[in-house]
Amino acid sequence: MSEPHTMKNPNISPQEAPKAPTVRRLVVLPFRKSLEISFQSIRVRFLRSLITTMSLVLAVSFLSFINVSNDIANGFLAAGDPGLRQALIRSGYDLAPEDTRADTSPKQQWLVFLSLLVCVVGIVNAQLMAVTERFREIGTMKCLGALDRFVLRLFLLEAGMQGLAGAGIGALAGGIFAIINSLIRFGAVTLTHLSWGDFFASALMSTGTGCLLSLIGVLYPAMVAARMQPVEAMRAEQ
Repeated sequence: MSEPHTMKNPNISPQEAPKAPTVRRLVVLPFRKSLEISFQSIRVRFLRSLITTMSLVLAVSFLSFINVSNDIANGFLAAGDPGLRQALIRSGYDLAPEDTRADTSPKQQWLVFLSLLVCVVGIVNAQLMAVTERFREIGTMKCLGALDRFVLRLFLLEAGMQGLAGAGIGALAGGIFAIINSLIRFGAVTLTHLSWGDFFASALMSTGTGCLLSLIGVLYPAMVAARMQPVEAMRAEQ
């Protein structure tokens, strides 16, 4: 005996027919909440964040030291004093008679490049380890409905805050050490010929470079975390 077929009621119009259930729009957390979560995550993992930030502080400090030292040397050259030019030459600056500015030597450029490269590699390694330690946290967030871009945003915000703090401290420390070093080598004349506008410009440029390096270093680990499947993350052994 065949099963009865379900018949449609011919008296019901298509407009009155029951509609299929619709999927509600996912709730997207505001940017302020993402910022708060990222800050709390840094507080919980303060020691690891500090280690990651210290590599950035050292690299940016070296960059700022070189830039501010060149600013001081350029201030000496702008004064037009032959004695100051000779003092720069004796201190190691390679200046031709027609040079009016002290540029970074190729050796210094390579040292700066290598220090920044090592800094980026260190950030990538530290952030990959952070992703491994946060498997369950990431899996829980994704099971609760967190989108890939939300997880990506959290990691980028954490890197941005660490980068801003570390790069700012490094730029300021490098600039101060450059002034102290110049005071020891050349005396109080350093403060007379130092352009504070150039000093703050160099510090700001070094800070921006550090922030950019921090974001570049976290980009790949953040993408790995964002693309992680919730089931795989929840199964991970801690």
